[in-house]
Amino acid sequence: MPPTDRKEPGRKWAIFLAILVHLIFVAVLVFGVSWQTREAGPVMAELWSSLPAPAQKVVPKPEPAPEPRPEPKPEPKPEPKPEPKPEPKIEQPKPSKVDIELKAKEKEKKLKEEQKKLEEQKKAETEKRKQAELKHQEKEKQKQERLVQEQQRESMRQQQEATNALARQQASAQARMEGDYKGRIRDKIKRYIIVPPDVPGNPQAEFEVTLMPSGEVLNAKLTRSSGNPAYDNAVERAIYKAQPLPLPPDASLFGRFRELQLKFRLNE
Repeated sequence: MPPTDRKEPGRKWAIFLAILVHLIFVAVLVFGVSWQTREAGPVMAELWSSLPAPAQKVVPKPEPAPEPRPEPKPEPKPEPKPEPKPEPKIEQPKPSKVDIELKAKEKEKKLKEEQKKLEEQKKAETEKRKQAELKHQEKEKQKQERLVQEQQRESMRQQQEATNALARQQASAQARMEGDYKGRIRDKIKRYIIVPPDVPGNPQAEFEVTLMPSGEVLNAKLTRSSGNPAYDNAVERAIYKAQPLPLPPDASLFGRFRELQLKFRLNE
C-alpha cells in the first residue's frame, strides 16, 4: 500500500498535462480555421519559468480519438461597392433681361461693325477696280489718239505729196503751156519782121512786151539792143503788127503773159 500512495501525485500531474495539451491542440484547430476568415487576434502564451519534473514511469492513457476537423467556412463574397453618386449640378443663375438686352446690343453692334468693314472693303475694291479701269481706258484713249494722229499725219503727208505732185504736174503743164505760147507769140512776131538789107552777122534784140488780156500790145520796150538799130526797129514794128498775140485759153495764166521777155535772133 505505501508504494502506491507515493506514486499517485506524479500520475495526477501527467493527466493534467495531457488534458492541457489536448486543449491547446483543439484551440489551435479552432483558431486556425477562424483565422482564415477573421483577422488574427492577439495570441496569449503562458510562460513557464521551469518545467515540472516529469513523473517517473507514467503509463500514458490511450489518447482519445481526435475530434473531427470542422469544415472551413466559405469566404463571404465582397459586397459590391456603391456607385458614386453624381455630383449635383450647380445651376447657373439665369441672366436678367437687362443682361440679355446688353448682349443683344453688343452682338448687333459687332454685326454692324463687321458689315460696315465689309462694305468699306467692297467699296475700296470697287474704287480700285474703277481706277484701274479708268487708267486702262485712258491708256487706250491715248493709244487711239496716237493712232488717229499718226493716221492724220500720214493722211496729211499723202495729201501734201498728192498736192505737191499735182502742183508739180500743173507747174510742169503750165511751164510747157507757157513755153508753147511764148514760142507761138515769138513765131508770129517773126513772120512780121522785115529784115533790112546788109545786116551783118546774126544780131539779137531783146524786148519787154506788155500785153492786155485780149492779146493787144500795150507797150514794147527794147531792153537789149542787137547793135543794129535798123534790126531793132524792124523787130519793134513786127511786134505791133502781129497783135493780137496768141494767149492760152485759161485766164488764170494771163499773169504769166502780162509782161514777156522776148528774144529775137536773126538767124534762128
